[in-house]
Amino acid sequence: MAIRHWSMGKLVGVASLLALIGFLLYQFGLFVMVLTLTVRDPSSSAFMKASLNTLRQADAQAELKHEWVPYDRISTHLKRAVIASEDANFTNHDGVEWEAIKRAWQYNQRQAEQGGERRRGGSTISQQLAKNLFLSDSRSYWRKGQELIITYMLEAVLSKERILELYLNLAQWGEDVFGAQAAARHYFRTDAGKLGAAQAARLAAMLPNPAFYDRQGGNTAYLRQRANTLMQRMRMVTVP
Repeated sequence: MAIRHWSMGKLVGVASLLALIGFLLYQFGLFVMVLTLTVRDPSSSAFMKASLNTLRQADAQAELKHEWVPYDRISTHLKRAVIASEDANFTNHDGVEWEAIKRAWQYNQRQAEQGGERRRGGSTISQQLAKNLFLSDSRSYWRKGQELIITYMLEAVLSKERILELYLNLAQWGEDVFGAQAAARHYFRTDAGKLGAAQAARLAAMLPNPAFYDRQGGNTAYLRQRANTLMQRMRMVTVP
């Protein structure tokens, strides 16, 4: 009996060790992929692939609208608007703002208790990039934990300028629209580098729910109001 218990304990220990090794190898593989972002522009992301799969369930010929443009060919207005909207402290933090996460959690708890549907996210631009590149939109503690790990990888390896460049090129701006260039052409028939302040603010205001606003034609009363607010904030943010 003692031998049997010893054998079971040993098996559990070996299984735990193998699980730990597998976890570390997975993180190492992700880190290698993050390293490649220093020299390679990704042509797609986990979110883009998931969106394309969903679209092709209704239309087998569906394609995404996406075109990569370098950082210096993206309007400074859009850079300012996105930072003002999504992460005003972007250039100063190390990837995660724990106080913002706490405030968002408390707000969402109050909304849930009151039966409200509005939710806030405490994610920085770096966290959103980590999720968009490698993860799904599922809500689980494991996914959130993995997002934090990847975020710190991105911040350790990439400059703020590169992180913002990646984000602006991979962010979703419609049901099948990804990246600043495709968004500029889809909504304003212009290039990402030629976006004016009002246009940039309108695009930034769409980011929390781009597919919905795309179906509304990218022009609702809330978007106009939110864009006006962002235009006031844009002048106060720092762009890398």
